Amino acid sequence: MSILAQIVADQRKEIALKKEVISEAQLTAMPLYNRETFSFSKQIKNTPLGIVAEHKRRSPSKPQIRLQSRAAEVAQGYEKAGVAAMSVLTNNQYFGGSTEDLLLARSACKLPLLRKEFIVDTYQIHEAKAYGADAILLIAACLQPDAIQSLAQKANSIGLEVLLEIHNKEELDKSPLDFVQVVGVNNRNLKDFSVSLETSLSLAEHIPSDKVKISESGISSHNAIKTLHDVGFDGFLMGEHFMLHESPGEAAEHFIKTFAL
Repeated sequence: MSILAQIVADQRKEIALKKEVISEAQLTAMPLYNRETFSFSKQIKNTPLGIVAEHKRRSPSKPQIRLQSRAAEVAQGYEKAGVAAMSVLTNNQYFGGSTEDLLLARSACKLPLLRKEFIVDTYQIHEAKAYGADAILLIAACLQPDAIQSLAQKANSIGLEVLLEIHNKEELDKSPLDFVQVVGVNNRNLKDFSVSLETSLSLAEHIPSDKVKISESGISSHNAIKTLHDVGFDGFLMGEHFMLHESPGEAAEHFIKTFAL
């Protein structure tokens, strides 16, 4: 079983348990559920560099990134740095995150927040809204086309935007984009965790022009952003590069201030 398949299987078990503890009705009654959301896609387009800075404690390929990081503190630092949006890992088993991290980030900043999670059930979409997200991640590699369509439509119906993540042209071609605002190209190979910007460079021209385009993983230099910007990318998801620093916010601020297109 691949790591992605294992994560999804574990996720489904976790969702079943969560539903026994907190119902969808209880989620929709939470204070943040009816808040007016920020536009994730517009903020990427309207912010210089369009950086989506990530909060990530660890990952399957790197078990120690910044295990003791505080989501609220990181969120404040990112907002001060001038990033476009923030991505919050909420998967605990593999990434050391939680929905509480999303809630804490929401309380600390006014950035659009992306819930970065392996979403396979509408329950997680209601959960994202209840804990303060403005957008959700859908991963084409672990969802059938009809699931992408129905999950994205549900997200839009409650005010959340959708980032669809792809790894190759086959995933892009099979995915319905009717309710997708942002298409992200993940440069990381899920089989061996290798990273290549060529993935984004080869797919840029195939993403519909009406979608906001972002490149994800392996972006750590000004040159990489310049190269990707030149082929049409609007934004760049960066997490590890900032999270490896003592102060992720200060690292992001330095990166942005020293950049010149």
